[in-house]
Amino acid sequence: MPTSFLEIVELPDGRIVLRRGDDEEALVTLEFSEDAKVFLQGLHIEVAKAMFNLGVQMAGSMADGDYEQDYNGESRVLH
Repeated sequence: MPTSFLEIVELPDGRIVLRRGDDEEALVTLEFSEDAKVFLQGLHIEVAKAMFNLGVQMAGSMADGDYEQDYNGESRVLH
């Protein structure tokens, strides 16, 4: 993926997306349930920023070859 300015945007429908600054298409989309928003006491935007930040950092490490994980085609539980 070419290097470009990334932005985090909350859409009118409540979804939070990561996209290139010069493009309307979402690269990644997060959607918090109403229960999650209540639990996070309105700080879901800060949680989304942290999630996107870590994801971009990890993607950069993977692109640099600093990260290896082999799952041998097995199913994974993400948590």
